[in-house]
Amino acid sequence: MEEKEYESAVFTLTDEEGNEIDFEIIDKCEKNGETYFAMIPIDAEEITDGDDDICEYVILKLAKDGDEDILVTVDDEDELDDIADYFDDRFTQEIDYDN
Repeated sequence: MEEKEYESAVFTLTDEEGNEIDFEIIDKCEKNGETYFAMIPIDAEEITDGDDDICEYVILKLAKDGDEDILVTVDDEDELDDIADYFDDRFTQEIDYDN
């Protein structure tokens, strides 16, 4: 699958209550042979975790369902913590505007 397929891609996900929510990919990483995506809701009025500067995001993993690529939740807590730490580090890096 080409990387360009995921740039600015919008995915409709269904939550536990059956509500459909559109998400946009904000970052992607490959680690330990797996591909992970950080995604945020598109139509959210205000998605924060109590701190106005921190937006909540969802982490999903690329998996195969036969010949089809699908996005799945990360069930392993250690794996999820590791990937969340990676994305958190990337999102909190200071931007160097001088370079």
